[in-house]
Amino acid sequence: MSAADLVGCRYRQVQKLRHPEVPRTRAARMRQERVEAARAAVHALLPVRPARGDRQRFLRVDVPPVPLEDDSFHAEMATLEALAAQADLITGAVFTGTSSGVDWRVDVDLLVRRPDDTYMPVIISNHRVARADDGCSTPVIATARLGLGQAVEARYRLRHHVTDGYRLGLAARALEEIGVDSGVGAAIGQDRSRAFLTPTAPLQPALDAALTAELPDFPRRVKECATCRFWPLCEEQLVAVDDISLYLAGDRARKYRDEGIDTVGGLIEADLGDASRLAQAWRDGVVLLRKVDEVTAPATDVEIDVDMEAYLDQGAYLWGAFDGENYQPFATWVPLGGDGEAENFARFWHWLMERRARAHAAGQSFAAYCWSNHGENHWLLMSARRFAGRTFGPVRVPTEAEVRAFISSPEWVDVFRLVRAQLAGPGGLGLKVVAPEAGYTWEDGDFDGEESVNARRISRGSDTTALEARRQLLRYNEDDCRATAAVRHWLRAGAPGVERL
Repeated sequence: MSAADLVGCRYRQVQKLRHPEVPRTRAARMRQERVEAARAAVHALLPVRPARGDRQRFLRVDVPPVPLEDDSFHAEMATLEALAAQADLITGAVFTGTSSGVDWRVDVDLLVRRPDDTYMPVIISNHRVARADDGCSTPVIATARLGLGQAVEARYRLRHHVTDGYRLGLAARALEEIGVDSGVGAAIGQDRSRAFLTPTAPLQPALDAALTAELPDFPRRVKECATCRFWPLCEEQLVAVDDISLYLAGDRARKYRDEGIDTVGGLIEADLGDASRLAQAWRDGVVLLRKVDEVTAPATDVEIDVDMEAYLDQGAYLWGAFDGENYQPFATWVPLGGDGEAENFARFWHWLMERRARAHAAGQSFAAYCWSNHGENHWLLMSARRFAGRTFGPVRVPTEAEVRAFISSPEWVDVFRLVRAQLAGPGGLGLKVVAPEAGYTWEDGDFDGEESVNARRISRGSDTTALEARRQLLRYNEDDCRATAAVRHWLRAGAPGVERL
């Protein structure tokens, strides 16, 4: 069992043992490619020899990688030999062990020798593992100094991610068993240049609880089922018993299960008002129902639909806008966090505010619309905060106060909020659920958020594959902008075709 097996759906582990022949999904393969790219980026920064002024002894051992499903015996032996040789830096370490009757394996990206001859495990993650925070202090060491330098205190606040914590916890447990645990681990996240240190003892209670938790004997549908290789097998089991999670995934069905309602049919027959009517609608294939007698949406003279694309937690690389006639993209394909991202954001903001100013000067009303503005609000504010004061020719990055004033005004409209207030969706209210009811379809229908993350990584190249990834991301963003506009107009027309709940 790996750290990833301890997070989310535990029935996945049952199915993995029963059906090892089922191949991984494309989404899983893409995630693995991103992990491998992260490791390659970190490995390119690691030291290979002492720098000027360092002590001359420096031993680095690279253990060849072994897929999780393969026998790890030789990799574990190589890890132990490197530890016995007191290597200063070990990459690709592997340990196995048993806790509470559970056999586990942990792959440790790096092991770093400490001055007292203990070792610090370091994992490489695609999460953002820390954020700058003047109110906190965290030990940090440069990736290029691992095995050579010492940590220094820096103004960062750690961010906890369950899988990362389990990986560090298992690594510390393995090191403790052979008497070389330092009690400290570290994580390298989206900022590949720094490793952030953390004590590992506080990670052990949660790890113990996860290891001792009993595996379920029957599946339940959860969010991650959408990209799980075992979903067809689980779905067959769930359909056979009409399990309520087919309709209400995850914890959404808990209160009904507590009342003894375990099936969709049982919820329908319980006659619990809207809950039962929505369950019946789901069974009948009804996508949307009206919660109000009359559906409507605001209208302005000048209307701009906005959609943003970000890469993980590194930054926003694409701001798209649709004015009812033309789609205007503001994109950067260079690494995020520098002037490229800052200038791109400044150009988008300048364009949007100029359209707004022109409308006001002509005595016209104006509004910019987006679908579920949480992401847009986050990156509008974060971009203003990160790049404050930067100017690029005629455009400049707005202040955080300017952004806050705009997004808190009536001229920034969340279309999802309008939908949620007036419609109910038995299968959810996502844009790709609602827009088809408004008559809109995507050019790349199967392209989604997971695909866009992978496409962004590919788009940074310069070959034909990278250029196609860029074109696909632009199509995807344009479709999201146009779909938002389509939903607005449909709401304004009263959401024709949608019956009353």
